[in-house]
Amino acid sequence: MADALITEHAGTRRGEISRFYQYGSGGARVLGADKELKRLYLFDPSSDCMTERDPLHKEKILRRFVFDRYGMLEETFAFGARPRTFRYENGASRIAVREGGEYGAVGKIFTFEQNGISETVWGRNGEIERVYQWDPCGDTITVRAGGWFGDADRTIVFSGIEASLFLEPEACLQFLMFTEWSALDREGDVNERVARIRSGDVTGSPKSRFAYSGPRHSPTDSGAAGGREPDPGIPARQQGARPVRTFQGIPADAGIDFIPDADAPERGPSKAPLSRQMSPGKSVEIPLEERFGSARSEREELSRGKSVEIPLEERFGSARSEREKLSKGKSTEIPYDERRSGGDL
Repeated sequence: MADALITEHAGTRRGEISRFYQYGSGGARVLGADKELKRLYLFDPSSDCMTERDPLHKEKILRRFVFDRYGMLEETFAFGARPRTFRYENGASRIAVREGGEYGAVGKIFTFEQNGISETVWGRNGEIERVYQWDPCGDTITVRAGGWFGDADRTIVFSGIEASLFLEPEACLQFLMFTEWSALDREGDVNERVARIRSGDVTGSPKSRFAYSGPRHSPTDSGAAGGREPDPGIPARQQGARPVRTFQGIPADAGIDFIPDADAPERGPSKAPLSRQMSPGKSVEIPLEERFGSARSEREELSRGKSVEIPLEERFGSARSEREKLSKGKSTEIPYDERRSGGDL
C-alpha cells in the first residue's frame, strides 16, 4: 500500500507541526518539523518483529521489538538502557509494561476503553498520566495530559489511513513505539526552538490572526506626516496647513478603531510624572546604639513560676497511687477448650 502521512501538532490541531510520520507496509519514518529524518523503523512480517535503525547507518539496529500472542518484548542494544516487556491482560483489553524484563516491576498500564486508551503510571494502582482519545471521524488522535478532560498535549492527524487501525493491540504497540517522545527528544526539541528564536527565525511561532501584517511606517519616513505620500490633487498649502493624525498610514478620523501593538515601543517621550527623591528622614541621624541600646539593658528577668516550689513527689505521687486495677475481661470466664472448639467451626 502507499505510504500514509501522519502529522503531529503541538497542542491542538491548530498548533504548529512538531513531527511527521510516514507509515507504510515496510515501516515507519519519523521526520522533524524541518522534514529531517529523526527515526527509522522497519517491519519484518516473516519474523514478527520491528527494528529501529540508525538514521545515518541503516544497517545498525538500535532496538528490536519482537511480537507474539502474549504481547511484545523490547530488546535494546544501547548501554545502560533497560528492556521492557508489554504483556496482554484481560483478553488483550489491557497492556502491562514491565521495566527491566519479564519479571520486572509494572511501570505502566495501557487500558483500552470506549473512546481510546488510558495510560496509567506508577504501577497498577497509579494515576492516569495521559490518554489517547480517538476522534469519531477516524482521522485524529488527541493525546491529553492527566485524563479525558485534560489539556491537549499533542494532536496526531491521519491522512491516507484511518486512526482506528491502531486500536488493534499489536498495531497499537507499534504506534506507541514510533510516536513516543523520550527525554532526549524533548530536550532536543527545546534546544532547536531556542536556537531558532536566537537566530531571529520566528516563522514557526504561532501568530495571532488579528495581527497587522502590512508595512510599518514611522514619523521619520519620507512624505507627509504619518508617512503618507503627498496627494497631488490637494494644494500644497492645504496639505501643510494642518497635520493629519494617522496610524500606520491611515487617517485617525477614517472611522476605524485601531488597537495598538501591546509590545510596540513608545514612539514619543514618556509622559509619566517624574518620581521625586524621598528624604532620608530624621531617624537616620540617631545613632543605632542610642536607639536600640536601652532595649537590651531594660530586659526583665523571667520569673520561674509557682510550680517549681511544689515537690515532684507531691505533684506526681498521687498519679501512681490512684491507678485503677485493670479488669481481667469477660473472655477469661470461657474455658479454653470451649474457645478453641468454637474457632474450628
